[in-house]
Amino acid sequence: MNINHQNSNTSKEEQKQQNQNQNQKQDHPERDTISASTLDSRFNQTLKNVQGLLKGRSIPGKILLTRRAEPIEDPSLHSPSFGRSLSQNDAGTSDHVHDSIEVEDQDTTKPNNGSSHKLKSTNSNIETMFKESQKSSMGARATDSARVMKFTKELSGSMVILERLRELAWSGVPPYMRPTVWRLLLGYAPPNSDRREGVLRRKRSEYLDCVAQFYDIPDTERSDDEINMLRQIAVDCPRTVPDVTFFQEAQVQKSLERILYTWAIRHPASGYVQGINDLVTPFLVAFLSEYLEGSVDNWSISDIPPEKISDIEADCYWCLSKLLDGMQDHYTFAQPGIQRLVFKLKELVRRIDEPVSRHIEEQGLEFLQFAFRWFNCLLIREIPFHLVTRLWDTYLAEGDALPDFLVYIFASFLLTWSDKLQKLDFQEMVMFLQHLPTNNWTHQELEMVLSRAYMWHSMFNSSPSHLAS
Repeated sequence: MNINHQNSNTSKEEQKQQNQNQNQKQDHPERDTISASTLDSRFNQTLKNVQGLLKGRSIPGKILLTRRAEPIEDPSLHSPSFGRSLSQNDAGTSDHVHDSIEVEDQDTTKPNNGSSHKLKSTNSNIETMFKESQKSSMGARATDSARVMKFTKELSGSMVILERLRELAWSGVPPYMRPTVWRLLLGYAPPNSDRREGVLRRKRSEYLDCVAQFYDIPDTERSDDEINMLRQIAVDCPRTVPDVTFFQEAQVQKSLERILYTWAIRHPASGYVQGINDLVTPFLVAFLSEYLEGSVDNWSISDIPPEKISDIEADCYWCLSKLLDGMQDHYTFAQPGIQRLVFKLKELVRRIDEPVSRHIEEQGLEFLQFAFRWFNCLLIREIPFHLVTRLWDTYLAEGDALPDFLVYIFASFLLTWSDKLQKLDFQEMVMFLQHLPTNNWTHQELEMVLSRAYMWHSMFNSSPSHLAS
């Protein structure tokens, strides 16, 4: 009898629990398993949300497309942080860091295991991010001690874990750490600290030997092609970053000339291509910053001993070589690598913002006409020079994946002016795109470009079929 009574009670409890579960499902349908069609619907909704960013909205800083399930702690106690993957929440910006908010998974120890995690952003999530980002203070993370400590920890070990360093560097490197971080990210300096000094000393000596062998010789020992190439470099060096007085110093231009000519001689498959001169300048600024303080506008290379200048040149040479090793077909005959990426850019813009894509096509403007220079010079000529090193933190953190990620950055850059472009005819668009209104840009505008690029890459890179539709 007691047993029957217990069974009766048990069945009532089970029935009650089932009723509760059913009510919860009705109240919270989002807890149900997400079907493939729902995922596709969320992708499209997320895409619409991102397209909304082009209509005057923006999310400063780098963000993830998943949302924390628990309330964020008191923002007055912790500065906002960012993350590139669910296993890391280290990022932010460096020199002048701006409004930023991270939206991450509740368990940050779990790896990112597929597009389902990346496609959970909804309209309410984005609206929340806007409100929260507006509350954060400008430049707060530029002196974020916790962030600096993370960099310090990674760099002070006997062996640097490069993947962790990339996670941190993607969203900006503290300026005084930039030379060390860039050497490591490019593979110029070894991650083993015991070997680092010896390797740098040997590579710097090797550069000096190359300069003596190829540059410090009379023209009578050069071929006609080599003479013409050296003359072209000598013409281009004074044109490099013409609005920054420092680069007009004769000694700076001579350093650029030595680096470029030596690189071209040792890379005969491409030789010197106009535009490579621009690519040396971020490295030159980064490595000079170890010896010169303040703004580059107030620098003078005459304040540096000649032997240190040789070390700086060598570092620039080897880092340029490492960078271009991953983009060799960008600078060989007909530059097929750039042409391929311009085509990808056209397809990506068509998928993200069809009205702009259609208008550009109707006006007869080819993407190659304006985007070729972007890929050739990596936007150095398109944005204020003081933003370039911050942009290159992200470039170098991408490593071998940089060429493909450039497509997303440049799409975000172009679509900054979505509404404006649709009002221009062919000639007006050509003039506008050749003289983009970026002179007054701050780090905030750059972070907005990188934010959109990261979101689009998160969506499309794991779902390439969406680009083919």
